[in-house]
Amino acid sequence: MSEQTTFVAGAAPGAVPVVGHALQMMRHPVNFMTSLSAHGDLVQIKIGPTSAYVPTHPDLLRYVLTNDRIFDKGGVFYDRARDIAGNGLVTCPFADHRRQRRLMQSAFTRTQLKRYATAMHAEIEATTARWHDGMVVDAFPELYGMALRTVGRTLYSTPVSPELAAGVERAFDVVLNGLFRQMFLPRFIRRLPLPANRRYESNLRFLHRTTQELIDDYRSDGAAHDDLLAALLASRDDDGGRLDDKEIHDQVITVMAAGTETVAGTLTWVFYLLSQHPEIEAALYEEIDTVLGGRAPNWDDVPNLSLADRIISEALRLHPPAWLFTRLTATETELAGRRLPEGTTIVFSPAAVAQYEDAFGNPTAFDPDRWLPDRVSPAARQAFMPFGTGARKCIGDLYARTEATLGLATILGRWRVTCEPDMDVRPVPLATVYHPRRLRLRLSARAPRPAATPVPAPTGGEPT
Repeated sequence: MSEQTTFVAGAAPGAVPVVGHALQMMRHPVNFMTSLSAHGDLVQIKIGPTSAYVPTHPDLLRYVLTNDRIFDKGGVFYDRARDIAGNGLVTCPFADHRRQRRLMQSAFTRTQLKRYATAMHAEIEATTARWHDGMVVDAFPELYGMALRTVGRTLYSTPVSPELAAGVERAFDVVLNGLFRQMFLPRFIRRLPLPANRRYESNLRFLHRTTQELIDDYRSDGAAHDDLLAALLASRDDDGGRLDDKEIHDQVITVMAAGTETVAGTLTWVFYLLSQHPEIEAALYEEIDTVLGGRAPNWDDVPNLSLADRIISEALRLHPPAWLFTRLTATETELAGRRLPEGTTIVFSPAAVAQYEDAFGNPTAFDPDRWLPDRVSPAARQAFMPFGTGARKCIGDLYARTEATLGLATILGRWRVTCEPDMDVRPVPLATVYHPRRLRLRLSARAPRPAATPVPAPTGGEPT
């Protein structure tokens, strides 16, 4: 942080006994987080009975995220997230993170991602091949299923059975949607045999049991594999250490959880935003037709789909799918002039800094061209943190962006997508991933413009 910057601490109004600011976060989570900057650079809120502090200044948030020894993974979010992902890369504390990151890194190199792009393409193609002209799909559930099957195929090379995929999809849906509810509930209520608690626990058991069965079957089939799970099993650190069986299990669930709802949520918001900005939508169709010429996209096309990439960035800025994480101070420290005891909860929300006025001109507007190389400012890059930053920046950020780009280009290359008028873009209450309650898409088959064929120059003269 700059020594010249003076940060102001404040508190958010509107907390009520027992639940704190839960009602505001349930109804309008991103709006609530973006509103906090009006109350200071470090703002105190209440998550249920827990007091927490939200950095709303990009420099302050970057300081927290790049000092992960002091601001460690923990708090009410990770207490519940560890039910799902155990001690995986996303949820593990500082003491375990560096080793896990080194072991996981080899599974997310560009060489590996190019291989995964083939599996992504196959599953996205399989999903869109089931659609037909005039069909109406419920965007988030449809895209969520596609993203989950895509992650499954990158993990296991071949698609799992439709029945198993459907069971895992239902289990993830219950568990991930129950995570925030569990987070806000007092411990004694979580232990009661209430229907919601029992459903959460039974689906959690199913998820862990099924994941282990898939890993065991994978290891016992004797075949050579070239996929994400093979890369995890083969990874070694400098001392020859490897991920043990429990760590493999936790990493597989981590990849599945992190790479499904977030991609589905981002694409859902993209389709909504395009429906509100037809001129940008038309330019995107033009780019897809020009780059692809009617064929399906692949890894080599991704750098040329620059408008698609900027649209995804702008959707991530305005509607960050992963909108709340927590940290715990590992020791007494000071932040924005406030002394924070050991064990204080810090909230990391990309939304809290994504509309910072000094970084983004007209910050509430959907403007993909703000990410053009000659327009994007250093301040904007510093304030854009949907994947975090520092040593704990999401290891799968390029994986997610590649999947989203291939998905968007494949869908719009084949279909003209329009939003049905019954949309309800209010967020799903207390969903782990931020997405609208209802957005149905009508699909109309389109004939993409074929790639232009260069006209040969006439012989004996200058080209005309």
